[in-house]
Amino acid sequence: MSGEEVFIGSIDQGTTSTRFIIYDRSAKSVGSHQVEFTQFYPQSGWVEHDPMEILESVRVCVAKAVDKATAAGHNVDSGLKAIGLTNQRETSVVWSKSTGLPLYNAIVWMDARTTSICRKLEKELSGGRTHFVEQCGLPISTYFSALKLLWLLENVDSVKGATKKGDMLFGTIDTWLIWNLTGGKEGGLHITDVSNASRTMLMNLKTLEWDEKILKTLGIPSEILPKIVSNAEVIGNIGKGWPIAGIPIAGCLGDQHAAMVGQACRKGEAKSTYGTGAFILLNTGEEIIQSNHGLLSTVCYKLGPKAPTNYALEGSIAIAGAAVQWLRDSLGIIKSAGEIEELAMQVESSGGVYFVPAFNGLFAPWWRDDARGVCIGITRFTNKSHIARAVLESMCFQVKDVLDSMHKDADEKGEVKKEKGEFLLRVDGGATVNNLLMQIQADLLGNPVVRPADIETTALGAAYAAGLAVGVWTEEQIFSSGEKMKKDTTFRPAIQEQVRKKKVESWCKAVSRTFDLADLSL
Repeated sequence: MSGEEVFIGSIDQGTTSTRFIIYDRSAKSVGSHQVEFTQFYPQSGWVEHDPMEILESVRVCVAKAVDKATAAGHNVDSGLKAIGLTNQRETSVVWSKSTGLPLYNAIVWMDARTTSICRKLEKELSGGRTHFVEQCGLPISTYFSALKLLWLLENVDSVKGATKKGDMLFGTIDTWLIWNLTGGKEGGLHITDVSNASRTMLMNLKTLEWDEKILKTLGIPSEILPKIVSNAEVIGNIGKGWPIAGIPIAGCLGDQHAAMVGQACRKGEAKSTYGTGAFILLNTGEEIIQSNHGLLSTVCYKLGPKAPTNYALEGSIAIAGAAVQWLRDSLGIIKSAGEIEELAMQVESSGGVYFVPAFNGLFAPWWRDDARGVCIGITRFTNKSHIARAVLESMCFQVKDVLDSMHKDADEKGEVKKEKGEFLLRVDGGATVNNLLMQIQADLLGNPVVRPADIETTALGAAYAAGLAVGVWTEEQIFSSGEKMKKDTTFRPAIQEQVRKKKVESWCKAVSRTFDLADLSL
């Protein structure tokens, strides 16, 4: 492929927006487009998306990005070799095989409507909340796709009817997009990848196949589930009617797994992605480490059908950047997300204010769906700058909680430490442009935080996987991070250990105040 222009495209379908980015051989973006789509909140704790709107957002992004790259002088039509796909995980879609239409809105990963189903299963199953952990690495939680699917099968008549007729298909967002991109009702491929499948609570981590015992226990028919493939292989070609018809889809990863590839995280290395939520993963190599401290065991990536499977410990935080959106959209304290840094910098500390954004409960390492948000320590002295700073600190405290658990689980044997015995946390995601947030994170961790020059590593990771599958890049090129690190920004801790310890104690006190608040009267 030397000499000619070579491009790899990447669909990045997130919780609030969709992007398509076109990369050249040097992994530099030559054209991109982003579209935001609607979030629906039908009831307290419920969050939905319109699958058709997501599909249309992909169509628009692909067409506009190709137009932009072409206008910039790049011959994308002849040079585009493959596309990769990365997506919000756990979000669940059910649709009709015959009509191609959704049978219900997509139920989003942070949706908490399945709480009663979780409680029922915990009481009925001998292992309680951790009944399936040995097989799938995940506790019973509103977070995972299986519970959302059970709710749909139990509560939506159109889903019940289509299931009886054998006309219902289930999938996470990657599956919905691939099915439509490869033909839809005219022969679309019903496919998912190992990373997305590992977040359903239905895949066996060791065999990388749907677990028959879990399916039988939950009463989920296997025929509605997609085929599981690796993260880097040619899945199928894009069908007629799409802007880039005929191009192979050659990479597919859940967003956090794509970020691990984009950050070139090998065994023992960790990254934290700051988006709507925050997600911290530690690559544990080919070993599945079961957590004793509230973390999840999951697939990290499998870069080819015959490639070894890398696993990870993960800590998932439901509300990170979403708390900033709440300040903007619900309280009106800021007009844009970018304003929070300037507002928070007007004070030197949060003034004793601690904010815990347990809007729909708390994920790792607490796993308390009875928790609700609190803001404590407020005095007459408190102003909006203190609250803004407390919101930023809440993201960083939550990441620290997860990393503390991660260090315990890995027993310090699986982590990679740099010179001086330091553990480096790699970061990415939109919120990391906030320098104050990154400095607070380093201060609370007591370890350096490393931000790459390109913070949108999720889309890059999906592009790398697709490029690997079609021979544009080698694994060695993707993981040779030495050159990349030269352009990174490192934030080092600047507060004393005594101050850090006191702040963490106060945070833990604030977290304890969030428990058992779900049934407060309206």
